[in-house]
Amino acid sequence: MPERGAGPPGPRVRVGRPSRGARSLLITVGILAVLMVAFVMFAGIWTDWLWYRSVHFSSVFRTMLWTRIGLFCVFGLLMALVVGANLYLAHRLRPPLSAMSAEQQNLDRYRMGIAPYKTWVLLGICAMVGLVAGGSAAAHWRLWLMTTNATPFHVKDPQFHKDVAFYAFDLPWYRFLLDFGFAAVVLSLVGAAAVHYLYGGLRITSPGGRATAAATGHLSVLLGLFVSLKAVAYWLDRYGLAVKSSGLRSTDNWTGLRYVDANAYLPAKTILFCIAVICALLFFATLWRRTWSLPMIGFGLMVLSAILIGGLYPAIVQKFTVQPNEAAKEAPYIQKNIDATRKAYGIDGSKVQEYAGQSTTDKATLRKDVAGAASVRVLDPNVVSPTFQQMQQSRGYYSFPSTLDVDRYGTDGNEQDTVVGVRELNTSGVPENNWVNDHFKYTHGYGVVAAKGTEVTGSYPVGQPVYTEQSLPTGGTFGPYRQQIYFGEQTTQYSIVGGHTKELDYVDNQGGEHTTSYTGSGGVSLDNPLTRAAYAVTFGEPQILYSGAIGHGSKILYNRTPKERVEAVAPWLTIDGDPYPAVVDGRVQWIVDAYTTTNGYPYASRTTLGDTTADALTDSHRAVVPQQNQVNYIRNSVKATVDAYDGTVKLYQWDTEDPVLKTWMKAFPHTVQPRSAISPDLLSHLRYPQDLFKVQRQLLATYHVTTAAQFYSGSEVWKVPDDPASKSGKAVPPYYLSMKMPGQASRAFSLTTTFTPTSRANLASFMAVDADATSPDYGTMRILKLNSPVDGPGQVQSKFNSDRDFAPDLNLLKRGDSTIEYGNLLTVPLDGGLLYVEPVYVRGADPAINYPLLQKVLVDFDGRMAFKDTLDEALDAVFQPSGSPPPSATAPGTGTTPGAGTTPGTGTTPGTGGGTATSPPAGSGGSADLQKALADAQQAYGDSQKALQKGDWTAYGQAQKRLEDALKRAQAAERAAPAIKH
Repeated sequence: MPERGAGPPGPRVRVGRPSRGARSLLITVGILAVLMVAFVMFAGIWTDWLWYRSVHFSSVFRTMLWTRIGLFCVFGLLMALVVGANLYLAHRLRPPLSAMSAEQQNLDRYRMGIAPYKTWVLLGICAMVGLVAGGSAAAHWRLWLMTTNATPFHVKDPQFHKDVAFYAFDLPWYRFLLDFGFAAVVLSLVGAAAVHYLYGGLRITSPGGRATAAATGHLSVLLGLFVSLKAVAYWLDRYGLAVKSSGLRSTDNWTGLRYVDANAYLPAKTILFCIAVICALLFFATLWRRTWSLPMIGFGLMVLSAILIGGLYPAIVQKFTVQPNEAAKEAPYIQKNIDATRKAYGIDGSKVQEYAGQSTTDKATLRKDVAGAASVRVLDPNVVSPTFQQMQQSRGYYSFPSTLDVDRYGTDGNEQDTVVGVRELNTSGVPENNWVNDHFKYTHGYGVVAAKGTEVTGSYPVGQPVYTEQSLPTGGTFGPYRQQIYFGEQTTQYSIVGGHTKELDYVDNQGGEHTTSYTGSGGVSLDNPLTRAAYAVTFGEPQILYSGAIGHGSKILYNRTPKERVEAVAPWLTIDGDPYPAVVDGRVQWIVDAYTTTNGYPYASRTTLGDTTADALTDSHRAVVPQQNQVNYIRNSVKATVDAYDGTVKLYQWDTEDPVLKTWMKAFPHTVQPRSAISPDLLSHLRYPQDLFKVQRQLLATYHVTTAAQFYSGSEVWKVPDDPASKSGKAVPPYYLSMKMPGQASRAFSLTTTFTPTSRANLASFMAVDADATSPDYGTMRILKLNSPVDGPGQVQSKFNSDRDFAPDLNLLKRGDSTIEYGNLLTVPLDGGLLYVEPVYVRGADPAINYPLLQKVLVDFDGRMAFKDTLDEALDAVFQPSGSPPPSATAPGTGTTPGAGTTPGTGTTPGTGGGTATSPPAGSGGSADLQKALADAQQAYGDSQKALQKGDWTAYGQAQKRLEDALKRAQAAERAAPAIKH
């Protein structure tokens, strides 16, 4: 009856199947959804194939695709068959059903519910585990290609005497197979146990036996297989000890066997292997004995043995045998680690020599020797990018990278260090952002800008780079070359080129637009409507499908940064964080250093690439792109180039002996060209890579010692100092510099760094590697180990910042809210001593001059410091003869700072180098020549101050020159006065 107050019952609604029209609609929607998903998947694969074909590396795509498909199918099918077969077998071995207990009566409901769908449930479970297993296996395509194409190192580990290739290529694959086997057995065991329980083969609360004989035999075999795999794991663990990392005093990444490993863990793993084999045989024996008593006893023994033999016994050996005499016990194993680490990182050829650190050479001779010792680069590529931006950007839609590059340019052997930057496209500066402008009109940058590394301008504005390639279109010493930059470090979005829309090259000074149309071989053609549809889906941009701006001959450019392109065509390489441009054979080429690495070199200590290659200048654009973060072997095996116009990628074999590279060249044949294919012009621009050098210097901080006793004591451990010019607390970056190390006949293009002791700031050593690829000494590392106290970079910077003589100079440089930026603090060995040179830049507060200009140069040698306008003036002050006045009393004529005159009332002229200089006193007596000189100096000083207030730098420079001449005459007259008096 209806409840009180309820209304009359409404009409009954009959719930039935959907109408035929609704069913048709649902089916149609389902089919469309499946087709859309399928097309999205197809679009991804199709566009990838087209891209690889456009760069002529389609073989790489095919190899990766078919390897992944093969691994997916084989291991996915294998997992599905193993799990499915065990589920099916468990169902076939089910006992006759009889509802004799409450437990079985409850399970009967599930059996009846699942009965009509048993086949579909089995297929569904098999499909699910197969898809997961296949996807996991496909991700390990690198392991498969390495183990099937392995090349021997012809170097054997000292413990098991196996080739390094076993650890680098084979052992990781065996580990994967073992993990796959464990997964298959565990899933089969869980699934079989569930089926046996569901159909009464296993009972928990029912009276009688807990398991039928069939179930017991089936599960025992699976448990036997599990224990057998554990035995294999114990056996492989023995070899794994050679590549196991552990801490040992000086380093936390110490790798290889130690005393306790060789004398406790290794025997323990062998014993556990034997116990596991016996335990597995006991499980298999249950097929006949039909009892789990002995197998479970054996399994318990194995677990107990793992605890006692594998854990407790090694701890006892370490505590009572090793620790009381650790140095002697570990010495043989430390020596193996030292030898393997130095060889794996290519630092075994480094040359360490004692260096005095203080020179006894005559100062006049030292001054002459500076030119031969180094071509000191005062233009810092890490500072002057805003100056390039301000003076050479030309338009807002161009930009330079935040860090420029150092290369060598010149003719007839007269090469000089040159700071180079590429004028790349900056889409954020496009006058009006819309789809056509962003992707059709503004498609590329234009030209290379270069400046001498050792010079700056002396006229207004003082301190600018001296450009050797400049303007728009660029011109200078490089000669004619293709100037369009379609591919660059900052070019991250896609462009559609070569169609109806003309692309902007540049706008001249009269406002005229110069346009072009891309004719390069790179890019993917969009003539095919299916291809356009695929890219519309891939980039999520429907206009690609129907836009009228896309016409016959249009191509789409993407993956445009050099690192992206090289990593895509050679996914087995680790990419250096700093590609650099070079004008080679009339084209701009991006040069990319690439590394082969492995984590399986026995006894070689590991390093983390991301941490080791980071320094004070590292950002997201300069970060290394590692295939694996932890490595213990690295080689700069490949030099790659990316054409800035058409994106052509070329890989050159650089290290012809590297077995890792040879392995990958077997896996991807015809992708790497021989070293002989490198042209002479390209070879002249190749250099030693920074990221490799950072890794090696980090290892050499500890592994410069070659004896176990020194290594164990830790008394000779160094560290890379923090960058004194940066507040980031990160390591000082290495610097490229043309210089001469002791023992070299002439200057060589080098990559340099410094080391300090771990607990002190003084200099421990200086290291340089020959970075010129044309040199027969390329890659030779020379380390100068200091045997006397020498100030480290941080101490030099601190002394400079706290020196009272330099404070007025710095304060005047900062006037008007200007800021000071310190450049690279370069270190140069010089006749037994060490010369420090640091350029000092001033960035003006006025927006018109808000870019760094070199205003001063700091020089330090043997504790003598000078702070002058130019490098020559600072060197003259530091190396003046001992009988001359010290730098703090040097006349201001030896160096004047634009924009920094004499401060009235202080009696000093700021900006005059190693200290201060006496300003001309009014009314001082003496000879007529002295009086005339002082009057001229007073007048010049007043004129300089007026010019300074007006901002007339030309007049200021002229006045400072007159002041310099007048003070020189005054000094000469003052020295002559006593003689006249007598």
